Amino acid sequence: MKVQHSKTLHSEKRTDRNLANQWNSIDWKVIKYRVNRLQTRIAKATHNKNWNLVKRLTYLLTHSYSAKLLAVRIVTQNHGKRTAGVDGQLWTTASDKMQAALSLSDRHYRAHPLRRIYIPKQGKSTKRHLSIPTMSDRAMQALYSLALQPVAETTADTRSFGFRLFKCAQDASSYAFRCLWRDTSNPWILEGDIKGCFDNISHSWLKNNIPTDSSILSQFLKSGFIFDDTFHHTDKGAPQGSIISPLLANMTLDGIEKLLNAGCLKTIPDHTFGSETRNFYLFYKT
Repeated sequence: MKVQHSKTLHSEKRTDRNLANQWNSIDWKVIKYRVNRLQTRIAKATHNKNWNLVKRLTYLLTHSYSAKLLAVRIVTQNHGKRTAGVDGQLWTTASDKMQAALSLSDRHYRAHPLRRIYIPKQGKSTKRHLSIPTMSDRAMQALYSLALQPVAETTADTRSFGFRLFKCAQDASSYAFRCLWRDTSNPWILEGDIKGCFDNISHSWLKNNIPTDSSILSQFLKSGFIFDDTFHHTDKGAPQGSIISPLLANMTLDGIEKLLNAGCLKTIPDHTFGSETRNFYLFYKT
């Protein structure tokens, strides 16, 4: 039957207006509560090192209708919501957002190439590259970040502050003050720098150590990027500009505190980063 001859009442058809009404009528307190319940269960399973349960709960969360709604809301409310990827699409209307949540799925998922741009570094002549995913890829990354974040927060170093939930630079400054304000405190601070941290993280290490769907993670990491209308492959590193990259970097660097407390001189294992990475030495004053 042709659409124009359909007997379905116009008020019962699934129109953009109905999708907009669905999105605008969502109770976000209930959505966040449902997602948080699953995240809490993932955190408890991680604390108990029950990795089979973590895997099952991760699957439940990433296929949850509430989590998909929240993932779309996250990417349409952050600072990059007006910056499009290679497909030029933006989700600006309520119907666009609802349609995106309904179509968000890992079935036959294939990530689009990233759009590469360069921005100047503050106070330097060099430029920093950013890789911008499409809106659909951002939503998928946000969805899997919701499941990965409880694991990352549970296993994170206790004195880690960068890219952490409910932590900021002021927390790091406050902790540094408590450590250094006494006359008997250590008179120095060691600053370490990893050359191209995001650019050189090993893909094989991530897939072997990050507790998430390896096929989806591989799509995030090996999607490639387009610059000057030319496609470039990505064989290492996590793209700067992606929602999930800070989580991956933090989980890669977790354990530095234990290395620091273990002896007077330690290095990060060579297999974690590529050969171009500068050795990152940790000194412990005994």
